[in-house]
Amino acid sequence: MTTPSRFGAADAQQAAAAIRTCIPAATPVAAIVLGSGLGGLANDIQQAVRIPYREIPGFPSATVPGHAGELIAGTLEGRPVLALAGRFHLYEGHDVRLAAFPARVVHALGARTLIVSNAAGGVNPSFGAGDLMLIRDHINLMFQNPLIGALEDGDTRFPDMLDAYDPGLAELARTAAKARDVTLREGVYAALLGPTYETAAEVRMLGTLGADAVGMSTVPEVVVARALGMRVLGISCVTNLACGLTAAPITHAEVLESTAKAAAKFQRLVADVVSRL
Repeated sequence: MTTPSRFGAADAQQAAAAIRTCIPAATPVAAIVLGSGLGGLANDIQQAVRIPYREIPGFPSATVPGHAGELIAGTLEGRPVLALAGRFHLYEGHDVRLAAFPARVVHALGARTLIVSNAAGGVNPSFGAGDLMLIRDHINLMFQNPLIGALEDGDTRFPDMLDAYDPGLAELARTAAKARDVTLREGVYAALLGPTYETAAEVRMLGTLGADAVGMSTVPEVVVARALGMRVLGISCVTNLACGLTAAPITHAEVLESTAKAAAKFQRLVADVVSRL
């Protein structure tokens, strides 16, 4: 008999059961993962119930500045949603399965659409700080996969990643951006372990590989979501040009400052997408 893996389906059901005792019974139309500095969307959620991560079985507290560390349940544009204000990163020493665990939990709570966001460095030299990028695809340079191990209940053993980011949801985002007159770049997101920012040579390599933006998150959640059959929409906030494309040093404070400037258009865009689901 195979021993269940930690942060697998059984743990997700346990966490979901605890969350259900605190939130409305409505099935969420989407779950939204809010990246560094993008947590302001949580303030737009009406009738919000906030649960600190430390009160959810299996969730540690969030430690990275710009991550509130709480799950929010309520309505956005009149639609029931879940929001995850903060995530768990591999560079904090967390297991890749924990980084992806929130996707399992929101799926156990009934969400079948996952909207992921992140702060990212711009590899494409035509991008600028504050741009929003629709993620068309990703490159996993973390070299870790949260599906390794026993097959979890509900997972596809070999999920197809051709459309890891759902084309229909991408079109909704394009339509919403056009209606709001928001410039929406598109490109490929490369995920690295961090916590160091990339060297200039690494940024040149990423550009050669076809990446348009680089960050330290997101991919584990997307991999598990696809294994569970969820539809995924990804949006990066480009906070800075990556090393070698600018002479300025890169700091986390700069990342948070840039996302704060872009937060309003990000919030409008996601709200419009939710209203169209």
